[in-house]
Amino acid sequence: MKIKAAVAREKGKLTFEELELGEPRLGEVLVKLTACGVCHTDTTVLNQDMPTPLPMVLGHEGVGVVEQVGPGVTELQVGDHVIISFPFCGHCEPCLDGRPYACDRSTELFFFGGYEDGTRRITDANGAEIGSLFGQGSLADHCVAAARACVKVDPEADLKQLCSLACGAQTGSGVVLNKQKPRPGDTYAVFGCGAVGFSAIMAAKLAGCSTIIAVDVVPSRLELAKECGATHVINGKECADVPAEIKRLTGGRGVHFALEAAGLGILVKQMLRSMRPDGYAMVVSFAGDVPLNASMDLVGSSVTLGGTVEGASNPQVFIPRLVQYYQEGRFPVDKLSRFYRFDELEKALEDSHKGTAIKPIIVF
Repeated sequence: MKIKAAVAREKGKLTFEELELGEPRLGEVLVKLTACGVCHTDTTVLNQDMPTPLPMVLGHEGVGVVEQVGPGVTELQVGDHVIISFPFCGHCEPCLDGRPYACDRSTELFFFGGYEDGTRRITDANGAEIGSLFGQGSLADHCVAAARACVKVDPEADLKQLCSLACGAQTGSGVVLNKQKPRPGDTYAVFGCGAVGFSAIMAAKLAGCSTIIAVDVVPSRLELAKECGATHVINGKECADVPAEIKRLTGGRGVHFALEAAGLGILVKQMLRSMRPDGYAMVVSFAGDVPLNASMDLVGSSVTLGGTVEGASNPQVFIPRLVQYYQEGRFPVDKLSRFYRFDELEKALEDSHKGTAIKPIIVF
């Protein structure tokens, strides 16, 4: 079938093209997209900050309605409303152990453009194959995705508000709820208030953290952080010593848990210096080189530094929980949304880069 899609053909160059999408194969479904979130990873691929094979149809936070099911699909049927999350093989040891985020083939299935069987589903007018980011390529009006990556949701839910649950919000909240698991009364700091950071703030509030500190340089984001659950905010441009201020706010001890989600190595160092002894800090961004003194920042303070993808989540279990929290008003991801038409994608990317939009969402 013919589809219209956003394609990265060369570094920094985005084109809108009519392409040919093949039918779903074994274990796959065809989804008519309702909306797709714009995530920093799309920009990372477009700008080749993470080298990936091009050309590639961008988009990995798709939501929509199943139009066709491929052979062997029994868990979904035509008409189901779905959130399309990350791909995983389903057969390796981590997948079988309930840890699909650690799939042995994650890098391949996320970034190489093919599907589990190694083939591609999209060709251009010249018959050349085009990759699909995260095994979906959902910045398009239709996509093919693995059924195991599609999470069925209540048809009454507002699909376009749930895009970030596929990746960004799943990542931020999952780090808190699946990996760090703070107890009521613990303290938390978030470095970088984008979709991931805001989701971590909301999750820290859900977990009962008593002190939740948001660090960013955009005043409007810091104000929104308060609405999302932050008890204190710090403007990194105006504060001369962020770790000292965090320790002041926590009685001189530092925070139990923290997350860096801005992609800046210097913030990782600030985060580590903001921890209390035996604290647990996580990095989920492409932070690049980190100016780290292991003896001072980790060993001497007994701080644990870790990283994970997709919030250490099993999407079939975790995403329905997030949808429930959203419907109950306890996980207000709609506060982060700004909507754009498909032909406004470049503006959405620009607004995301400038920080004027937290979660741009393309509505088809």
